[in-house]
Amino acid sequence: MKNIACIRGFLVCCISLLAGCVSLPDHLRPVAGFELPRYLGHWYEIARLDHSFERGLQRVTADYSLRPDGGVKVINRGYSADDQRWREAEGRAYFVETPEQGFLKVSFFGPFYGSYVILELDHTAYQYALVAGPNRSFLWILARTPKLNPDILDSLIGKARAMGFATDQLIFPEQAG
Repeated sequence: MKNIACIRGFLVCCISLLAGCVSLPDHLRPVAGFELPRYLGHWYEIARLDHSFERGLQRVTADYSLRPDGGVKVINRGYSADDQRWREAEGRAYFVETPEQGFLKVSFFGPFYGSYVILELDHTAYQYALVAGPNRSFLWILARTPKLNPDILDSLIGKARAMGFATDQLIFPEQAG
């Protein structure tokens, strides 16, 4: 009986921790009017906040395609000049609330999910996006082309700064090579 109580307690803790990873950054909301078919395809990473899983990577891209189960297949790829090799991670993503809201949960490691929150999006042509994780330590600026118009980039950085992100710590990976 004591073992069952311990197992239940452990499961409750695990579920609580996992649920905490799929959250919105405080006081921020994902875009509405999101259209997944228009978002699918190839994206270039224009800027990011540093994290160990991308540290040192250049020529970083993300490819999104439909999965047979209705989710999104995610392929993140980047080149490590130090190791002189490509690194690639395959994940899966699913909507957290509705498909019209740019709020997904993404997993690269088994049952563990993290937030993928689209905070800003070119609703006209789906050419750029500002994406966050569950808190303000995760931020990416993505574009359909390896370079983004400087005025658009400055605008996205300004919006991220106004939302409380540490934009002075952004990394701008090389896309050429």
